Amino acid sequence: MAKGPSQPDPRPQEETVKYEVIDGVAWVSLNRPDKKNCQSPKLNRQMGVVLDELEFRDDVQVLVLTGEGDAWSAGMDLLEYFRHAEQEGLHKVRQHQREAYSWWERLRWYEKATVGMINGWCFGGAYGPLFACDIAIAGESAQFGLSEINWAILPGGGASKVAADLMPYRKAMYHAMMGENLTGKQAEAQGLVTECVPDDQLKARVTEVADKLKAKDSQALRATKWAMRRVMEMTYDNAEDYLIRTQEALNDFGGWETRKEATKQFLDEKTFKPGLGAFDKTKISKD
Repeated sequence: MAKGPSQPDPRPQEETVKYEVIDGVAWVSLNRPDKKNCQSPKLNRQMGVVLDELEFRDDVQVLVLTGEGDAWSAGMDLLEYFRHAEQEGLHKVRQHQREAYSWWERLRWYEKATVGMINGWCFGGAYGPLFACDIAIAGESAQFGLSEINWAILPGGGASKVAADLMPYRKAMYHAMMGENLTGKQAEAQGLVTECVPDDQLKARVTEVADKLKAKDSQALRATKWAMRRVMEMTYDNAEDYLIRTQEALNDFGGWETRKEATKQFLDEKTFKPGLGAFDKTKISKD
């Protein structure tokens, strides 16, 4: 029996994203599983709300972004994000673009460390938040695709830029021009994700990574993730100067005391080996 035309999602905005905070980790889920978690205007607005709520909470050190059901995100909602906006005019198109791009940018420069837990389909517009996550770990059943070419458009919304930045040039070109999917393992090999693990190990591996991130000094971690993104677009000399100034700024925000404690644990107490893990930040003086 043929299905009828697609209809707008009746669920209220606040139900399009859900989250819970457990042991310092905010587990954020795109919550439109029947729509493969495609990004509607309501979902995009709600992600902005959720990021606002979590960014400066003292009980959150790491944010994990995943999707409900068998998809991470299938991209943009073709009905609500594209067709309805185009019917209303350019002002609505631009509004929808700004709502989507704004939370991707927020995530890219988030105060907390972020991990993408890619549990299924990741297509088109989902490449924006994929790139925005500091670390991305995929399950083996995940599928990655730029299928835009298959319906006669180009991968916009930053998707082409993401592929070009993360993948080798020839692989990115083939990926965009052919519209063929990549498996989780292929995405790992071509640089789209940090690593790929069996599906039944995905949650455990992400939890392990989040726990290790929690052990790091939060200010140094934030400075590091921002620096890694900034230097991608700099010359070597500019990056060298930028990193010196960034470390000096970090020192002014408590970095000297942190470094003194870490150095003491390494040189004097012999309790810390940098190549084997983080120093004990609980011993930093609060005076």
